[in-house]
Amino acid sequence: METKEEPTVFSGPCPARELLGRIADKWTALVMAMLAEAPGPMRFGELRRAVPGISQKMLTQTLREMERDGLVVRTLYPQIPPRVEYAMTALGATLREPLHVLTNWVEAHMAEVNASQQAFDRREKRKKTP
Repeated sequence: METKEEPTVFSGPCPARELLGRIADKWTALVMAMLAEAPGPMRFGELRRAVPGISQKMLTQTLREMERDGLVVRTLYPQIPPRVEYAMTALGATLREPLHVLTNWVEAHMAEVNASQQAFDRREKRKKTP
């Protein structure tokens, strides 16, 4: 009798692959980092200012996906004008440490990565130059 193995993040049909892609997305990681550092919930405009380069459309899309995944909670206050705040959920808070470790690694090794990229680009340029 053959047993079927459960799909893993490395197999194509696994839903975890989609989640990993979303968590590893630069905008998700940056928004999560901002929410993790915030002393409380953040308004949309605060998040947009805290994450330079993100468009209103991309921030909206990122927050909706994070809310769908249960990583953030969106609270709408029915006032004029309406006020919306975002905060990490308990599940989202479990990503604080892994994101912190990843951020520390990037900061510690960025110079090495830059040097490697520059060396690679020089080699590639020499290959293309007759």
